[in-house]
Amino acid sequence: MPHQRFPKIQILDLASHEMRFILSDTDTSMANTLRRIMIAEVPTLAIDLVEFHENSTVLNDEYIAHRLGLIPIRFQAPDSLRGGDCNVAFLPHRDCVCFDRCPRCSVEFELDINYDEVNAKRPEGERDMPITVTSKDLHSNNPSVVPAHFLNDEEDDEAQDEGVSIVKIGLGQKLKIKAVARMGISKEHAKWCPVAVATYRFWPIVTINEEQCATLTLEQKQELVDACPDRIIELDEVTGKLVEAENSWDIATFTEDLMTTQQFMKQRPEDDDFVTVVQATDRFIFHVETTGAMDAEEILMSSLRVLKEKLNYLAQEVENLKDL
Repeated sequence: MPHQRFPKIQILDLASHEMRFILSDTDTSMANTLRRIMIAEVPTLAIDLVEFHENSTVLNDEYIAHRLGLIPIRFQAPDSLRGGDCNVAFLPHRDCVCFDRCPRCSVEFELDINYDEVNAKRPEGERDMPITVTSKDLHSNNPSVVPAHFLNDEEDDEAQDEGVSIVKIGLGQKLKIKAVARMGISKEHAKWCPVAVATYRFWPIVTINEEQCATLTLEQKQELVDACPDRIIELDEVTGKLVEAENSWDIATFTEDLMTTQQFMKQRPEDDDFVTVVQATDRFIFHVETTGAMDAEEILMSSLRVLKEKLNYLAQEVENLKDL
């Protein structure tokens, strides 16, 4: 009978575009499952079809279509819907009963830029300069679905463009398209991936052998502290003892420098280490950064829902096998 676990999540840092949290009381298989779901199976919206009516820019149709597909599309859920999960408001295209497309499975965007018309309205000093076509030039037929022009307010303040750049146009050039966004998952195509970074690392367990450390001089203890690039141990100036540094769990990277230095300090090779750093098998530090299509908290909640659905499906299939 396997050991029953009750996983817990502790939020360390939370912002709209990134978060850090601790997953504990579980094992590596669950941590890796959660990470892979966030990367590959959280449903999001992305531009999947582009119809070109006119394109006289320097980029061909396929290149522009590819760039449009990589623009994060954000679903801003009304208060009547939970969170920002587009899975609540949209169906995958293949599951919809419509013939081609409908508001239940797709969102249409239009982009119509004529350089000569825009240039005529510009101030005298800015005329005849190239125009950057950005995601803000995409107009949606659904007010709840818009491109994510910037990752956060800081990026918005520092940016020189009005959004995600698509193409630059010059004198006499035009771009008129209609784009259709559909719901999908990254397992099908990377453009539906809601995360830019989704990683975890093992919680470090730092153990200081007081008996062994008592055989060291202050100079040797300081040498041990200096040998560790992460500075996960410190020398207490009052007691002269080695102590674990504050927030060592956040900086430890399991380097071998500390271990190598200890080997030269031991009186006998078989003696115990002065300091050991091992990986916990039931505690993990996650770091998640978004592309802007969803908030970090929404990605975590959506991934947990996907995991729950998978486990429920598995449980039902096991029950069906028992009935055979």
